Amino acid sequence: MYQNVRRGKKLPRLLAAVLAAVVTSASVFITGAKSHATAYAAAQTVSSGVADTDVANTASFSTDVIYQIVTDRFFDGNSSNNPTGDIYDKSNLKKYHGGDWAGITQKLNSNYFTNMGVTALWISSPVENITTLDPSNNSAAYHGYWARDFFRTNQFFGSLNDFKTMVNTAHAKGIKIIIDFAPNHTSTAEYGDMVFPEDGRLYRDGQLISGFKTDTQNIFNHESWTDFSTYENSIYHSLYGLADLNQMNSTVDTYLKDAINKWLNLGVDGIRVDAVKHMPLGWQKNWLSNIYTNKPVFVFGEWYNGGTSSDPLMDNFANTSGMSVLDFRFANAVRNALGNGSMTMKDLYNVVTATSSDYKQVNDQVTFIDNHDMSRFMTLSNNNQRAVENAYVVLLTSRGVPTIYYGSEQYATGSADPYNRGDMPSFNTNSTAYKVIGKLAPLRKSNPALAYGTTRERWLNDDVYIYEREFNGSVVLTAVNRNQSVSYNISGLLTNLPAGTYNDVLGGLLGGNSITVSSSGAVQNFTLGAGASAVWQYTKSQVSTPKIGNVNPLIGIAGNTITICGRGFGTTPGSVKFGTTAATITSWNDSRITAVIPSVTPGTYNITVTTSSGLTSNQSAGFEVMTGPQVAVRFKVNNATTNYGTNVYLVGSAEELGNWNTDKAIGPMFNNTSTIGTYPTWFYDVNVPAGTTIEYKFIKKDSSGNVVWESGNNHKVVTPSSGTATVTVDWSY
Repeated sequence: MYQNVRRGKKLPRLLAAVLAAVVTSASVFITGAKSHATAYAAAQTVSSGVADTDVANTASFSTDVIYQIVTDRFFDGNSSNNPTGDIYDKSNLKKYHGGDWAGITQKLNSNYFTNMGVTALWISSPVENITTLDPSNNSAAYHGYWARDFFRTNQFFGSLNDFKTMVNTAHAKGIKIIIDFAPNHTSTAEYGDMVFPEDGRLYRDGQLISGFKTDTQNIFNHESWTDFSTYENSIYHSLYGLADLNQMNSTVDTYLKDAINKWLNLGVDGIRVDAVKHMPLGWQKNWLSNIYTNKPVFVFGEWYNGGTSSDPLMDNFANTSGMSVLDFRFANAVRNALGNGSMTMKDLYNVVTATSSDYKQVNDQVTFIDNHDMSRFMTLSNNNQRAVENAYVVLLTSRGVPTIYYGSEQYATGSADPYNRGDMPSFNTNSTAYKVIGKLAPLRKSNPALAYGTTRERWLNDDVYIYEREFNGSVVLTAVNRNQSVSYNISGLLTNLPAGTYNDVLGGLLGGNSITVSSSGAVQNFTLGAGASAVWQYTKSQVSTPKIGNVNPLIGIAGNTITICGRGFGTTPGSVKFGTTAATITSWNDSRITAVIPSVTPGTYNITVTTSSGLTSNQSAGFEVMTGPQVAVRFKVNNATTNYGTNVYLVGSAEELGNWNTDKAIGPMFNNTSTIGTYPTWFYDVNVPAGTTIEYKFIKKDSSGNVVWESGNNHKVVTPSSGTATVTVDWSY
């Protein structure tokens, strides 16, 4: 969406025989001594499951290439569901043009995506949107971001059966479906003195819950437009007048959980969450925990970042929320280095290096070079087709999950919204960009270096970036020369490619050539032509040492299923451990393991895999085991006065509240939202275990880390078993 849219107990032996039938139940957990766990893992019957590259692997998208579609602008497969009246005008980029799920299905059947190597489609939000024009900008809801009923389909995209047909067709083609989902808001409800026909109304399967101006249940937040000045302001104030949903309202919380589960139960494989910067982190973790208990799917969110520097809040979200983010830093670096030339290839390398340490699981962040909220790369590069092609080489061989914006493979142009959302220009399978993608996208399935590998710079100057991805013996070496006037002699290049001669994966499409590697890893000198790109690869077919590529998701509760992807696990089940505690294995093959989170003390764990032959993998760090099913609670404290530079934090007896560790305290808390709390009242929305007695206190912490505790006894609260709650106390002096 964004700005211009507005938008331990041991298992009794008697249960062993029936474990397979109940292994997914949250009430069945396994711990115990190492010898017991190892023996049990070897004795149980475990499914071989599916490979990490399979369409049924919904938890991890590291081997996938995503294709983002603005549904209305892609292809009209059924004109009978097109709108009528003033919201439909194919000559007006602010109105509906007729694209639908039937159109996507037709292109699935024609293999347009398959031949391009695309294995996931990210489509517009499928939910029912308003059917009137927004009077503030004379725009229709063709983009899907002005919801009115999250339980019904956008009738202009098709019926529920049309949606199911598209999903089933995609799955039959080995392609996953991601839906856009916008739990932050409904439609525009305030702009000066304008009257909005829909008033931001929210419905549940046809039944009205509330309008914005008639809201007596606090379904919406009622602050002014956000000025983006603070994180707090961005969360509780509206985006450009869009009716801002109050997720901390129990009705809204239940609504959004039920709604997303409906779509997941229809076969959806992934979720792109709109505007995650503008909703409470605590509520989102509670919502995600509900999702992962239902179905382990890949979830990534939009946290807008206009530059390439680290945003600590965004990094924290990516590392602690349980979902990945759209990697705007990477996108902006590629756009600046290969698009408008405002950065060098050295600058691009610096961003890649920085993000590799800023993100806990960098290969799970979703990369792109253009999207529906920024100008087309073709326009950014002044209609330079080779720049587009080279940018796709970088995108498709770099770390992260690459996303192609519809039409960019056809050199679509367009500046800011709505011009970057034009109709699909053509379905030409002979364009060079289409062929480049078709050559490189399948590599993500065949060579795990692209899915899980580390990145190493091998040769660099202002114009040329040669980098290597490597994972457990598999290697991909990529060379890109952005300068279309100057060629470079590449000497002194070293690689981990085994000795031999390697042909360019692109087949010379972009001026690349073969290279020869010696037994010492030295590459024979060669010329990288002006504007040329080349990719060379080696896939190690047999790996004896286990190596974890990623774990998905990165948060969960005991009883949830996690997915571990990588290579060298073997075909006979071994063991998976959270720290020293063994998990129950539900499927096992050489590239993918599924396991049940054991009943361990809540906290952060390293996960390891040990093969049946006794070889142990690397550690996958930072998995958060939460206390139990989650709810969201707003904690408020009155009369907490502070000096300049001092903030108030929350700490308590649950892992979610830091378990009394002030270094893990929640905050800094907020104090400048008129309808919730203003200084010296402080508040914060936190995910906590449901139906649990929690003790907590507030602390004051200054910029040097000095801590002052509340005096008196601990506060106590029994959290709700479902829904949300607010607890308010006075600071105890």
